[in-house]
Amino acid sequence: MKEVVLSGIRSTGNLHLGNYFGALKNFVRMQDDYDCRFFIADLHALTTTPDPKLLHANVKNILAEYLAAGLNPEHATIFVQSDVPEISELYLLLNMHVGIGELMRTVSFKDKARKMLGISGGESDDDIEKQIIGTDSNKRVNAGLLTYPTLMAVDILIQKAHKVPVGKDQEQHLEMTRRFARRFNAFYGTDLFVEPTNFNFGSAPVKVPGLDGSGKMGKSEGNCLYLIDDEKTLRKKVMRAVTDEGPKVPNSPVSPTVENLFTLMELTSTPDTVQHFRDAYADCSIRYGDLKKQLAEDILKITLPIRERILEYQNDDALIARVVKQGAERARHYAAQTLAEAREVMGIKKFY
Repeated sequence: MKEVVLSGIRSTGNLHLGNYFGALKNFVRMQDDYDCRFFIADLHALTTTPDPKLLHANVKNILAEYLAAGLNPEHATIFVQSDVPEISELYLLLNMHVGIGELMRTVSFKDKARKMLGISGGESDDDIEKQIIGTDSNKRVNAGLLTYPTLMAVDILIQKAHKVPVGKDQEQHLEMTRRFARRFNAFYGTDLFVEPTNFNFGSAPVKVPGLDGSGKMGKSEGNCLYLIDDEKTLRKKVMRAVTDEGPKVPNSPVSPTVENLFTLMELTSTPDTVQHFRDAYADCSIRYGDLKKQLAEDILKITLPIRERILEYQNDDALIARVVKQGAERARHYAAQTLAEAREVMGIKKFY
């Protein structure tokens, strides 16, 4: 019996090069060897109260991007989170065993609460909590954001996933999932929930840098190369990438902004190409314009075929509907079994 691997991406916008190298490429590799279940996390997206029309469009776009990147609905279960109502019910039940304090101490919650409230990074945790509690209705942190780790835990536990590929920023949430599983199992004297582990093929997670020199590529940072970007847009973004004044002395240390471009090049270009530009940096002959042109060319070799397939899938409503219907049926089959077991051990039984 194959181990279950589960992962999801929030439907908050198009997928970018970081999603592709950090997740999608591995998803494609693992779908034949594991029981893979990949979903679009539209319920998680509600924590940022998106426009309803935009939310639905984003779900469809990510589905098309999943398929265009190589996910095969015949080899993996591909579903939309909200199509599995059992998730929402178990989310309610598991919250009865989760403490408010441990949720408020979650790093991601505090970081996102700061952004929502416009709080700078200097305040203490106590000050942040006071501002969260004291905010008015026009500028508030919603309860969904606070209980985000519970919903993430349910996504995993309800499918009894053994492995969950997560980046460094999600490791705390995965550890909380294990803690919630142990707590529930111990309280009810059951082995219902599986404690999942991180899955990265035995190597360090890929960190794809952004174009602004600030570090990780991310939608909220505005520093992305999207899989759907056309050729002109992508070239323009790459040519605007942040660099420095250039090396003045041979064999100078590479600045972080330029190292970001080399990292992107190592992901997309041939080793000979990377070495050529590293050597040029070392002997101070490098021209950043040439480096960026080559980088854009190599990225486009990867993204343009994917873009063509994305556009094809976006225009095939019948295929999209077929994929999500099939995925929902599979996901609900597993989720319904887990939910029924959880209700049973919790004493939630019908009299009729």
